[in-house]
Amino acid sequence: MQRIAHLIGGEPASSSSARVGPVFNPATGEQTAELELASKSTVDSAITKAATAFGEWSARTPINRARVLFRYKELLSANMDELAVLVSREHGKTIDDAKGSITRGIEIVEFACGIPQLLKGEFSSNVGTGVDSYNLRQPLGVCAGITPFNFPAMVPLWMFPVALACGNTFVLKPSEKTPSCPLRMVELAHEAGVPKDVLQVVNGDKEAVDTLLKDDRVKAVSFVGSTPIAEYIYHTGSAHNKRVQALGGAKNHMIVMPDADVSQVTDALIGSAFGSAGERCMAISVAVCVGDDTADSVRDSVAKAASNLNVGPYTDSDSDFGPLSNKAHMDKVLSYIDKGVEEGANLVADGRNLKLQGYENGYFVGPCVFDNVKPDMTIYKEEIFGPVLGIVRQDSYADALKLVDEHELGNGASLFTNDGGVSRHFIEQSKIGMVGINVPIPVPVAYHSFGGWKRSLFGDHHMHGPEGIRFYTKLKTATVAWPGGKKTGPEFSIPTLS
Repeated sequence: MQRIAHLIGGEPASSSSARVGPVFNPATGEQTAELELASKSTVDSAITKAATAFGEWSARTPINRARVLFRYKELLSANMDELAVLVSREHGKTIDDAKGSITRGIEIVEFACGIPQLLKGEFSSNVGTGVDSYNLRQPLGVCAGITPFNFPAMVPLWMFPVALACGNTFVLKPSEKTPSCPLRMVELAHEAGVPKDVLQVVNGDKEAVDTLLKDDRVKAVSFVGSTPIAEYIYHTGSAHNKRVQALGGAKNHMIVMPDADVSQVTDALIGSAFGSAGERCMAISVAVCVGDDTADSVRDSVAKAASNLNVGPYTDSDSDFGPLSNKAHMDKVLSYIDKGVEEGANLVADGRNLKLQGYENGYFVGPCVFDNVKPDMTIYKEEIFGPVLGIVRQDSYADALKLVDEHELGNGASLFTNDGGVSRHFIEQSKIGMVGINVPIPVPVAYHSFGGWKRSLFGDHHMHGPEGIRFYTKLKTATVAWPGGKKTGPEFSIPTLS
C-alpha cells in the first residue's frame, strides 16, 4: 500500500516510526494509502527551513517572485487533468467539479502575479517643509496554512501563492483525508522556481496544528474549516501573538421572492445545494420562500429535479455529484436527516439508503429536500455539509431577512427577485459577508476577497484579493527629510503640519 510522506526541503520526509492515518477512496470505501502524521519535531524541521529561507526570498524583487508565479500558473494549467484525478480520487467529487475548483485556484495565482502593482505604497510630498512621507508593505516571515478536505486544490491556492508573492515563506498542512493533490501542487511550485526551502508540506493532525500555532517563528496562520475548529485556531494562534484568519462554517440562505422565476431558482438550488454532495462552505442549504404559493412551487420543482440527478463515482462522466468524503461524515449527514424527520420537517425527497451496483461500500447519499423546516430545528440551526436542502416558509421579505440575519453563521446568502429596490436593500442591510442577487453561489472572484461575518470568520482579514495582500504583509511608514534646509534648533513639541 502507498505510504504518503511529508515534503520538506523539496524531498519526501519519511519515518518508519511515524504515526499513520488511512486515506480512502470515498466511492469504493477502500483504503488507498496510509499517510504519515507529523510529530512536533517534523513540523519544527519544516519551520526551521522556511525561517532560514525567508531572508533570501523576501529580498528578491517583486517582479522576480511574480515571474516564478507566472511559470507556476502555466504548470498548474498543463497538469490540470492529473490534479483533478488526485482531487476526485480522495474527495469523491466529479472530475468537472474538481477542474472547476482548480481553475478558481489558478485565478488566485494569476492575481498574485500582479504583486509589483499590489505592493505599491502611498507617497505624500512636502508634508512639512522639505519633508516627505510614504508607506510600504513588507512580508511577515514564516506563514502557515491549514486547509480542509473538501477543496484540496483551491483553498491551498487561496493561501500560499499570495503569501509567497508578498515575500513570505510557507508551511502547508493540508487535510489528512485529501493529501495527494496539495503535495503535487507544491512539487509543481518547486519545478516553477520556488526555492525548495521556501514552501514546505507537513501532513498531520492536532499535534502538527498545535505546533504551527505555538511556534514563535510562525508569524501568521490561515485556516478554512468548521466553526469550532476555526475558533480554536483563532484563539490559540492569537494567544501566541500570531496574525490569524480562520474561516469557519456556513448556513447559506437563498431568499426566494414571489416574482422570482421558479425554473431559474430550481436550477440555482439544484446546483448550489447538491453540487459536490453539498460539501462546500458556499452551498445553499436553506431556501427561504416568501409566501406559501412560492414555497409550494419551489418545493415541487426542486423535488422533481432532484429525483432526476445522477449520483455516482467520479469515474462516471454522467455523475452529477459523487459520494461524501468519508464514512464518519456520511453517518453524521444521515443522522441529521433522521433528526429532521424526527423533529417534524417534511422529507419530500429522500436520498437515504442509496446503493450503487459495484459501489455498495461507497459513501453515497442522494439528494434530500425538506419542506416546512422551522428555525428551532437542528437541521436549520446546524451546518449539515451534505446534499440536504431545507425549505423555510416566511410571510414577507422583512421576515425572511430577519431570519437570515439572526442565524449565528453569516458566510453567504442570495436573493432571487426582479425587484431592484428589494435587491438594493438586501445588499446593504443583510448581516452577511458575501451576498448575491440571482446568483446561487456568490463566491468573489480572485481580485476581490472571500470571507463571511459573525461566526463564519474569526480575524480581521478575508482571504485573497486586497485583503489577502494586507494579511500577508505589515505596514511601515517612513518620514524623510534631507539635510540642506534652514537650521532651526531642537523642537520639544510634537511635530504638526503647520
